[in-house]
Amino acid sequence: MAKDNAAPSETFDFIVIGAGPGGYTGAIRASQLGLKTAIIEKDKTLGGTCLNVGCIPSKALLDSSEHFAMANHDFKTHGIDVSGVKLNLPAMMARKSKIVSDLTGGVAFLMKKNKIAHYNGKGKLLSPTQVEVTMADGSKQVLEAKNIMLATGSVVNELPSVPYDGKRIISSTEALSLPEVPKHLLVVGGGVIGLELGSVWLRLGAKVTVLEYADRLVSNMDSQMTKRMESVLAKQGMEFMFQVKVTGSKSSKYAVQLTYEDMKDNNAAKQIEGDVVLVATGRRPYSDGLGLEELGIEKDKRGFVMVNEHLQTKHPNVFAIGDLVPGWMLAHKAEEEGVAVAEFIGTGVGHVNYETVPGVVYTWPELASVGATEEELKAKGVAYKAGSFNFAANARAKAIGTTDGMVKVLADASTDRLLGVHILGPRASDMIAEAVVAMEFGGSSEDLARSFHAHPTLSEVMREAALAVDKRARQS
Repeated sequence: MAKDNAAPSETFDFIVIGAGPGGYTGAIRASQLGLKTAIIEKDKTLGGTCLNVGCIPSKALLDSSEHFAMANHDFKTHGIDVSGVKLNLPAMMARKSKIVSDLTGGVAFLMKKNKIAHYNGKGKLLSPTQVEVTMADGSKQVLEAKNIMLATGSVVNELPSVPYDGKRIISSTEALSLPEVPKHLLVVGGGVIGLELGSVWLRLGAKVTVLEYADRLVSNMDSQMTKRMESVLAKQGMEFMFQVKVTGSKSSKYAVQLTYEDMKDNNAAKQIEGDVVLVATGRRPYSDGLGLEELGIEKDKRGFVMVNEHLQTKHPNVFAIGDLVPGWMLAHKAEEEGVAVAEFIGTGVGHVNYETVPGVVYTWPELASVGATEEELKAKGVAYKAGSFNFAANARAKAIGTTDGMVKVLADASTDRLLGVHILGPRASDMIAEAVVAMEFGGSSEDLARSFHAHPTLSEVMREAALAVDKRARQS
């Protein structure tokens, strides 16, 4: 076991390495519980990938681009005649940056408010109770802690066959700050990141082609819903190529040519050209350089840190959360894990219900999901009943002008307990919370069906889908 002979400069009850949503939320909860807490972050601003180059800036651009698309295509149906609509991309980017700045500044304020010591540097474990912080100027400082939580998040995957150059071949980070709208954006990967950022640039005027290795989009979500989402996005102009394996790239001053194997055509070698390529093939845990190997902390072959049900590593006082550990790579999952660790240390009890972690794809319409998919239930041999209802029959959806999509409710065939809820539709990201709460309390489809839903609201589709489980939907 590695030890450092330097005297620690300060001692804490709880040190967090990484100030993303899981890290800073866990630190706040620890402080609320009376633990002397410190947080270490290598970047100048707090908030991690989510606030700086992930969830928040992408949603800012998604909303701005949706307004632009509505002004160009949808206002006329509402009786609003506009002409000469122009894109001011610098202003749109400035708005995005202001939102990010406000929120990261808010996290810094919360650290001060909760009396959490903030160290701007890179943290590394020296022992189960010592952390070395390397500051930006190269100086080092050693901190002592009774408990340590690793919350360093994840970084983008890079395809060896399509290496990033930051200009023509880019990651999600660069896709948030392109200086101009691409003529033809090639997106490698039909997952959440690719579809969201592809939607942004599609709305702003780019031709967008998605190349996906699998035979459908977002393969970890319900296939009926993702197939329907594919058709909706195709109507918007997004193009898809499935079962293709990208094998190489060749960049010139103005374009990029991708080579790929078409698995539907006996792996025939083919090419496609665009002026920008977004590689969106997922993320991997940021677990290098943390001193894990020196302390014998186990990682799997993908780099995920192995933990027990209390998120403890082999050292009981060293915890890991969020994108560092197996499971959904989601900010809200990391937040709940950070809180669970703080509460386990402070009270002896900490828990995360992984069966109720919602997932969202912020396209328009949105796709949101919680619980099991039909494929998962069939694979496990679980007897279930399904009910669904379309937004096309919903009064509020018609008033908004967005009627694509549906809600699907899955319930246990014998107990009626909710097993999964899937929504493709307007504001699905907000609607899914009702299903999360119902499932958290062990609710049934009948509970949803018999609960009041104000009229006219989008949430009435949830009630009708729940009624349809028992074949008694009233609005169709």
